[in-house]
This record gives sequence, structure tokens and C-alpha cells, in this order.
Amino acid sequence: MKFPSFLRYSCWIVLLTAGCSLPARDFWVYLGTFTEGSSKGIYVSRLDANTGELSDPKLAVATPDPSYLALAPDQKHLYADNEVNAGMVSAFSINPMSGELKLLNQKDSGGSGPCHVSVDLSGQTLLVANYGSGSIKSMPILSDGRLGDGGTTIQYQGRGTNPIRQTGPHGHYLGVDPSNRFALGCDLGTDRIMVYRLDAANGIMTTNDVPFGVVPPGSGPRHLVFSRDGKSVYVIDEMACKITCFNWDNQTGILARRASISVLPHGETVQPDYTAAEILLHPSGRFVYVTLRGHDSISVFAVDAATGSLALIQNLPSGGKAPRGMAIDPTGHWLFTGNQKTDNAVEFAIDPASGKLTPTKLQLQVGSPVDFKFVPVD
Repeated sequence: MKFPSFLRYSCWIVLLTAGCSLPARDFWVYLGTFTEGSSKGIYVSRLDANTGELSDPKLAVATPDPSYLALAPDQKHLYADNEVNAGMVSAFSINPMSGELKLLNQKDSGGSGPCHVSVDLSGQTLLVANYGSGSIKSMPILSDGRLGDGGTTIQYQGRGTNPIRQTGPHGHYLGVDPSNRFALGCDLGTDRIMVYRLDAANGIMTTNDVPFGVVPPGSGPRHLVFSRDGKSVYVIDEMACKITCFNWDNQTGILARRASISVLPHGETVQPDYTAAEILLHPSGRFVYVTLRGHDSISVFAVDAATGSLALIQNLPSGGKAPRGMAIDPTGHWLFTGNQKTDNAVEFAIDPASGKLTPTKLQLQVGSPVDFKFVPVD
């Protein structure tokens, strides 16, 4: 039986809000990539979520350096940063039958080297972080999925303690909190987590009364996730290879740092070529996953439901070199990581009880894979 689209969408939102995984079915898996090598743009594969089987990837649309992707809540539109010097962001419509993408329009990203995009929970605002220029931008999303004019562009200021990586600001992430009232941005160059009040209906950000939280000097905050209850924020620190944990007040937008923990196996120390990249929360809220480049591994943490604290329970090889982005399918059964330097995206099975990963030996051969997004096959 095929349910009406509005009912399927409502069920999807209820399940995600509750932290539950979705029933197994087929999904289109979209892969963001860098296009300096063999890749031509965004690729798509078909996932059988019952078995984990994957189809050979095909080009969904040609576009330059679409490293990170964002999906609209209605799952009809996909957005990509085009991580080039003259930064752009692109809007695409999704063909749910074929998986193909159609370019709707492109807009200036508000800086150079855009490296992260996200969509607010209402689907009205696109958020983008620019690494090269150290700036961020919010912009309205029109009713047909195209990107509109206006919004807010903010230039970060300052520098950090690392004389090589932190000579100026570097925007690396911009996303909303679970209340959709705030947007948080990671500035790798200044060791700050910036906080903005978000007017999603108009695509506008304004600086919060308490404008930022800080990670330890020289850490280099890259990405973040919220705990399932919305009371904790976990920030992956690229250079320190640590997770910095904050308490989050969703009324005032205040971040209170409480701990920093290593993402390396016990007893190992950070080496010059080690950089942490992605951080994910499992749909159940019970586990956190992190990728480590140089060490070329994935670390798995158990979340204490009462305190929000993390405990390392597994570290295993990523199945390639330079694991960058990572994603968990909507059923919560399968984790994928993109190994940028070996042109392969590797699948892992997730144990629902322990959260631990087991390689399935299935992988996709795609040039410089980075990010993944999932859309149900119609």
C-alpha cells in the first residue's frame, strides 16, 4: 500500500524527532565528492536497507566540488556547497523514481571555499560555512526549492594559537539546534563555537547575547552534533583529535564547556598527520561516531543517557585512507564513510545493542567521496 506523500513525510518527521530508526526499505544514497580527480559531481547508489546491498554508483548530476550535501525536510530538494575559490551553493530537485538530480539555481556562498551546508528544520533557510574566507551565510529557500536573495552574511574575525592553521578565521560548520531558534557555527581558526538567533522564516541570523563558546586553544572545532535530549553539544576538534562536550541552554543559547576527551584509542597520542573529521549521533541517541584521518579509523562512543558523557567502546579501520564524511542510513542499521584518498565509500553494519561496527565488505568506488544523504525510493 502506498501512503499519501504528506502522510509519509509526517511519519518520517515523527520518527526522527523521537530518535527512532525507520523501517527497512530502499533508499537513494547521494554522495558528495571532490572533482579534482575522477569524480564529476554528485553520485547516487540504491541501498536495500534490509540487506545492506548497494547498486553501482552513477552520476546524478555534474557539478564542481560538491563536498557536503543537505536535504530539504520534504526530501524533494538537495543542496550542495561547491567548494571552489569563488564559492557557490547549488539547489537541485530530486527525481524519486530515477535518483537523478536537476539543477534549479546557484547562489554566491558569501565567501570562498564553502565546506558545509545545512537546512533548518522548517526547510525555509539554507546555512553555509566558508572555510577559505572565514565567513558564513544564511539565505532563504523559496517554495519551489530554489535559493532566494537576501539573508545574512557574517565575516568571522580573529585568529588562534596555531601559527599554521589558525592565522585567521575558518568557518567549518553551520547548523541549527533542535529548537530551530539558534544557529551554531564552528570556527576552526579561532577555537570558537559561534551562536546566532535564527529567523528561519526570513533566512536571517543575528548575534546571540552570549555570542560564542570556546574549545581549548589550538583544538580547531570542525563539526558538532546535539544529544538526543538536546542538552549536550559534542564538538569534534580537528587538530586536537578530541570531542569537546558542552551543556546547552536552548532558552538563552549559552554553551557551557564541561569536558574534552580524546577520540584516539587509549594510550595513543596525536601525530602530525592526524586530523579528526566527522561526528555523528546514532538515531537512537545512544552512540556517537567519529572519523580520524591519518589514523584512518572510526571511533565509537557510548552515550550516558543520564549525564551525556561519552565513553570509547571501539576503534576500527575505516577501510581506506583519509575518512572524511560519514553518515548513518535512516533505519539506523548501516554506517557509511567516505575515504577521500582511496576513492572508496565503505559500508559497516551497526549492532543495535552495542553500537559497534562490523565491515560488511561492501563498498562503492567513487572519486574522492565525502558526504552522504538518503532519500526513500518512490
